[in-house]
Amino acid sequence: MADLTPTHISWQPSVNAANHHTDRYANTELTVRRGQAFNITLYFNRPRQNGESLGFVTEIGPSPSESHRTRAAFNLSEAGGSGWSAAQGPSDAGATTFTISSPANAVIGRYNLSLRVTSGNKIFSRYLGQFVLLFNPWCPGDDVYMSNENERQEYVLNENGIIFVGNARYIEARGWFYGQFQDLLNICLTMLDLSLYYRQDPAMDVSRRGDPKYVGRVISSMINGNDNDNGVLLGKWQGSFHSHENPSRWDGSVVILKKWRQDNYRPVQYGQCWVFAGVMCTVLRCLGIPTRLVSNFNSAHDVDRNLSIDKYYDSSGRSLNISKDSTWDYHVWNESWFIRPDLGRSYNGWQVLDATPQEQSRGMFQCGPASVLAIKEGEIDLDYDTLFVYSEVNADCNRWIVYNDGTKKRVYCDTEIIGRSISTKAVGSNGRVDVTANYKYPEGSAEERRVYRKALGKLLGINVTEGHTESPRGRSSETMRNPGIAGKFKLVEPPVFGKDINLVLVLNNLSSDRKSIRVDMSASTILYTRRAVTEILKAATSLELGPKQVKHVRVKIPYSHYGRYLTTDKRIQVTALCEVMRSQGLKLLVEKTIILEDTNIIIKVPRRVVVNRAVSLEISYANPLPEPVSRCVLLVTLMNQQVKINLARLAPRERSKIYFEFTPRRAGPLQLQVDFSCDKFSHVKGFVTLAVAPA
Repeated sequence: MADLTPTHISWQPSVNAANHHTDRYANTELTVRRGQAFNITLYFNRPRQNGESLGFVTEIGPSPSESHRTRAAFNLSEAGGSGWSAAQGPSDAGATTFTISSPANAVIGRYNLSLRVTSGNKIFSRYLGQFVLLFNPWCPGDDVYMSNENERQEYVLNENGIIFVGNARYIEARGWFYGQFQDLLNICLTMLDLSLYYRQDPAMDVSRRGDPKYVGRVISSMINGNDNDNGVLLGKWQGSFHSHENPSRWDGSVVILKKWRQDNYRPVQYGQCWVFAGVMCTVLRCLGIPTRLVSNFNSAHDVDRNLSIDKYYDSSGRSLNISKDSTWDYHVWNESWFIRPDLGRSYNGWQVLDATPQEQSRGMFQCGPASVLAIKEGEIDLDYDTLFVYSEVNADCNRWIVYNDGTKKRVYCDTEIIGRSISTKAVGSNGRVDVTANYKYPEGSAEERRVYRKALGKLLGINVTEGHTESPRGRSSETMRNPGIAGKFKLVEPPVFGKDINLVLVLNNLSSDRKSIRVDMSASTILYTRRAVTEILKAATSLELGPKQVKHVRVKIPYSHYGRYLTTDKRIQVTALCEVMRSQGLKLLVEKTIILEDTNIIIKVPRRVVVNRAVSLEISYANPLPEPVSRCVLLVTLMNQQVKINLARLAPRERSKIYFEFTPRRAGPLQLQVDFSCDKFSHVKGFVTLAVAPA
């Protein structure tokens, strides 16, 4: 009699995919989630005889072994135990259905499945094929379990994202298409196999892929290409982007990941923080880890790890690029949701992961996972990189004057400026949710200073007493003294790109003494990392302030001064160094970052959009400049499909419009993005989320 042999396998893809929330993946092989049963049907060459028993073998990785939990052999039994199991279901006409269950902590990735047939003393295996196993936020036993269905829909299944950029006083929403179901699964799995972790010890690396904190850390190292590890993106923050893509060009992750694969896994050029975060969110959601983007405004980069950011200015108030520390207008990272058995139950929940290559962590450009609660409580010694993220949201900021002879004097210490308006997209809408309270206690509160002293004490290895908030770096022997005046910049009108900028410096004498003030003013175009690019204004003036008197100093920055020096960040920093004369050098430093508002792209949509029915949108765009622009191009992106539209030149201040027609093929939310560029400026963005109704 011929050996019992399966002649055909049905993976029951539609039923399994629906049950496992994997029905939107574009790949054709069976994709299921761990800790949950799936069904297959086998067709045999003949009926099974008495004495013939069946079992299954699952294997993953280059050296599968039971000791590494990368191989499992299991006979038919009742499905649903703690390990791999299989149970036999109905049989008819040579076909038998089997239910296979994986453990909730199984290694994720692509498995080989074999049938094992035992007949008397004879055992032989038949290879059945491959399936992909993912993390399972719907399974209570999985480390990534998330109990709220609306949150699972948002943080695992939503392909449309919002990234918050700008600064703490002017927060803008930018659309991003994650596209985690757009034929990216193989790319994401290959990413794991290209990592330095895998190269160092393939068998051990694969065996650890059941742990979301390990997988998250590996992915954070692989999204950037800074470790010669075939990472996805190279970062660039200044200089020309002519030979490659300006980071502002990107509207989503799919084109980046597919370009990375097409270029044989050479890093794509270029990315900045929101691009790194957007791509990492795509990969983690694709693998089944609930993930969201978080934007931190006034984000510190504390290079020397002393919980303090030092900024330097010359004696006329110009910013000096001599400190390795920096404060970015905003920085975008990821939070992923999983438990932390390595730290204890109190640190479960959201964990910070950051792929932007700022600092090495244990020899590689990777960051996290750092428990958000550990950051809030100042537990900076906990894994991973909690100290670095704590500084990003809660460092103190010191400002120094550097004199011509090289001496430095600290003129200001701000304990509240870092880590403002920490923001993420709302569940189920495009709204903004402020999550600052997740990261720290209210600024200025006793709790916030207590945590700061606790963190500083851990850093120094001592108990820091109340009132001691100095960072460990040596300071000027000259202590800061109150100059007796206060100042701030106020915009006279909203700052619009293409128009002159009008603002006033408001100076207030806080004392009853008359004061003579010398004001040195400067303005520079800057990047969103606040690095100065080009000085565009330098001026000095003197004024008298009577007792308790307030005076306004008008400042005008014409478009002709700043227009050609702006980067795509469209930012200008204005600084005033105010010296109280005859006061032994008492000074006040006043600073303001101005973001120039783009003339809006306006997208008008019909009241009702229905699947499989053509829809026409009106897209209007404008030239805000007092001069004509040419080489106008509109890029319209929809579900990773991009249309390039060449437009006629625009006269000064001219607005125009086009009509764009398409047919949506799927019901549900659909994000459409618009990008307008010309010879004088580039990447003015707009987006709209359409609610596509079923037919």
